[in-house]
Amino acid sequence: MARLNPRQYQRRVAVAMVLYVGLMLLAWPTVRTAVDMPLKVLLALAPLGPMFYMIGLMARRIFQSDELEQRTHLVALGVATAVVGALSLAGGFLAAAKVLQTDGSILIWVFPVMTICYGITRWWVGRRYGMTVTCEDSRGTSPLRFLLGAMTSAAVAWLGRGSLSELQLGVLCGMSGGFLLVGLGFFVARRLDRRAPPRED
Repeated sequence: MARLNPRQYQRRVAVAMVLYVGLMLLAWPTVRTAVDMPLKVLLALAPLGPMFYMIGLMARRIFQSDELEQRTHLVALGVATAVVGALSLAGGFLAAAKVLQTDGSILIWVFPVMTICYGITRWWVGRRYGMTVTCEDSRGTSPLRFLLGAMTSAAVAWLGRGSLSELQLGVLCGMSGGFLLVGLGFFVARRLDRRAPPRED
């Protein structure tokens, strides 16, 4: 399998994100009004295609990277999995005790929270090894990706405001705000990395 260079990787990720945004804007708002059950399932799961493709791209990128980069990716993945698992367990106990009243729509938070934990942990681990968020695999793109996520969530909330429940609207608005905050964090971290003097070991 040929190694993806950073430009190819970013281009494929951008195409997958555009497809995801298109499906969220066009297919997702019609899920609640669909009558035929197979069509309803197809529309509900349609955005997963681009997301699975992006996960595959990321796995390929990790597999083809050097040992140090693999270490940062795998430590970040381990931390993200532990955090999301612990939060899910806590949420499950609260729901079982009838303290937290929720429906299945809360599961939409699992992947974004894991992605955010993964990104923050990888940035932190990378800094400990002298890497920066301006390395070739993330140069100038992380804040834009989160901005795109924020715009997508806000657009879906606005387009579906008449058919979505208050909880669903709240989740989408919260996701939009979360994406904006994390994107701002990456932007500030990148600026700090550029201004920081080089480390001497």
